[in-house]
Amino acid sequence: METAEKECGALGGLFQAIVNDMKSSYPIWEDFNSKATKLHSQLRTTVLAAVAFLDAFQKVADMATNTRGGEGAWLEVGYAPGGAWRLERLSGV
Repeated sequence: METAEKECGALGGLFQAIVNDMKSSYPIWEDFNSKATKLHSQLRTTVLAAVAFLDAFQKVADMATNTRGGEGAWLEVGYAPGGAWRLERLSGV
């Protein structure tokens, strides 16, 4: 009987220690969660800005490709970004 009481007392003490540790670490987890949410938002905004930039760049490339009477350099300007844009689209960015 004495052994069971000692084990229950030890488990109760362990439980209390765990609860106290969790109470003290709560602000740290809240801060971590808040920072992770902000990072997610900023990364999403960055990706959307990059996609908008690539779309605008593709329009410039298309315009350069379709320019009549242009030199060969205009064609190179038109084709090179198009390939890069397609690679970005295929990679899922």
